[in-house]
Amino acid sequence: MRIGKATHRVLGELRIRIRRRWGILRDVRTMWALRKAAPERGLVLAEVPVPRAGDRDVLVRVEAASVCGTDLHIFNWDGWAERRVSPPLTLGHEFAGTVAEVGAGVTRAAVGDYVSAESHVTCGMCFQCRTGHAHMCERTRILGVDRDGAFARYVAVPEAVIWRNDRTKLPPEIATLQEPFGNAVFATSEQELTGRSVAVLGCGPVGLFTIAIARASGASVVVAADVRPYRLSLAEQMGATATVNAAETHDEAEWFRDHHEGRGFDVVFEMSGAPEAIRDSFRIARNGGRVVLFGLPAEPVQIDVAETLIFKNLDVLALSGRRIFATWYKTRWLLESGVVDLRPLITHELPLEDFAAAFCELDAGAACKIVLDPQRVEPAATSTLLEEVAS
Repeated sequence: MRIGKATHRVLGELRIRIRRRWGILRDVRTMWALRKAAPERGLVLAEVPVPRAGDRDVLVRVEAASVCGTDLHIFNWDGWAERRVSPPLTLGHEFAGTVAEVGAGVTRAAVGDYVSAESHVTCGMCFQCRTGHAHMCERTRILGVDRDGAFARYVAVPEAVIWRNDRTKLPPEIATLQEPFGNAVFATSEQELTGRSVAVLGCGPVGLFTIAIARASGASVVVAADVRPYRLSLAEQMGATATVNAAETHDEAEWFRDHHEGRGFDVVFEMSGAPEAIRDSFRIARNGGRVVLFGLPAEPVQIDVAETLIFKNLDVLALSGRRIFATWYKTRWLLESGVVDLRPLITHELPLEDFAAAFCELDAGAACKIVLDPQRVEPAATSTLLEEVAS
């Protein structure tokens, strides 16, 4: 039976519409993913099925995924990871990529969109979600922690957490950093920094992001502390006016006052979670100053509430995560406009198969942000992934 030209054209257009909406079709749906396979130290690169997009999900072809401190906790299988994570699990919650498929109920995302995602998948129905505080949702499920994440060629996420990027302004290696950078944006957005003296304790990625934002916001002084010389050198690159190795000073709080005309600081960001740094943060702040607690201590921390908080009239703010999605809009502007440049903090770009080197570098404190490329890994002979159909 011969098909007329008109019918052939209609069928072709229908096929294109289907592929644009539901993406590609695969005979074999497998991919490489970086997984926590068992409750023990280490990770494995495993061949697993490509996740299917649910009715309201999108399937994203991951082009870049950056490693977070949370991933390092899971890699090392410390006490927090033991309590929080249930293997098997694909890690990774910071990523950028292209939408490859969308579910039947998806209305705002399309195949070919260049996206990132909010890592906190919230319920949308609890008191916090319904009052504009979804970042505090008690039913939050985090990508790469509570559900499979983005250290893989493909990741399936709800349409509700998708964030559309502009590829001409944010390449994948920068777009993937929006999620962690948003932590610092949230922390710094809760207080006025222009003309203020700022201290940052802990120069991990979020602490370094905080330094950059404080300088861009017009802080008069930004002084930073850490125990790793490498991180302190990055702090200076990001705009710190002075730095100190906390492991080499007898009294950190006294050192900070000596470098600020003998006075305490207006705003102190505690970004390390180290118990001694938390206690020092209250001593470094001036009377009536503000302390922002963002670092996560591994164990309970004992402090003298009367002497270090009450009698100093301190304003103490404890924060976590980002405002969904209010923080993302400010994050995008800071990066797209060039007000903050994160490229000096991308110390490694590696294929996914080099994950062991990446985690060892981070564990040794010899790296800041490492960006993995999940597409750069040798597939097994049994794995078949067809190329996406161009729109």
